[in-house]
Amino acid sequence: MTNEATIEKMKGMKLQGMAQAFENILRNPSAKFTADEMAAYLVDAEYDDRYNRKLESLLKNGHFRYQAGMEGLDFGGSRNLDKNLMLRLTNCDWIRKKENVILTGATGSGKSYIATALGNQACRQGYKTIYFNCMKLFCRLKIAKAEGSYEKEIGQIKRQDLLILDDFGMEILDQYSRMALFEIIEDRQGEKSTIITSQLPVKKWFEAIGDPTIADAICDRIVHSAISIDLKATDSLRKVYAREGESKNLGKSKEGSSGKSE
Repeated sequence: MTNEATIEKMKGMKLQGMAQAFENILRNPSAKFTADEMAAYLVDAEYDDRYNRKLESLLKNGHFRYQAGMEGLDFGGSRNLDKNLMLRLTNCDWIRKKENVILTGATGSGKSYIATALGNQACRQGYKTIYFNCMKLFCRLKIAKAEGSYEKEIGQIKRQDLLILDDFGMEILDQYSRMALFEIIEDRQGEKSTIITSQLPVKKWFEAIGDPTIADAICDRIVHSAISIDLKATDSLRKVYAREGESKNLGKSKEGSSGKSE
């Protein structure tokens, strides 16, 4: 069998990473491999290719608000962000245990970034993850209800290993949104994990949900099995980053002026 025929068979079996690695070997005849090294090299190439393609698909499915990673988290100042806790969350054991995460804090404290970083990490661990802004999600579900695709939308959400609901409590929920939220949380209780971010402390969620009975049912299903993180940022991170950006630009401007004067 010729090398070309071998490559075609690899591609025919959808071993794209292995085929590419074999082609690379053929283009570099000086590379020497023993039989076991060759097998390991080809298998590793196929594994990496499949992992990268799966990760790309998971990240695309996530529709994340930010391109955020755990390595980009800021533990400085008085944010009340526990580094040890975040390191424990990195291994995604909490998703395997079907636990939830609640992130609360003032606007600009970094809730959405942290939630997205956790979602990104979940994708890297192979978990199906999806992000929604709460207000946009409920609007989307209302449209789906009118178009007859509501059950399909709910089913998609139910299948996700991790659901991120961002900016919960920005407005009081109407009856339809309350029931949609209850159905989502009910489906996921003990089965899948959920992250909720909110400017409101949990004790004020009852007011945001609007109906005491439904609010009690929703909170009972998610709060008691949640890891709670209450951020205490003294200043909006958006303002901090904006100031840092302005300082860098000013510094570049001064450097440029200095260079011209010389």
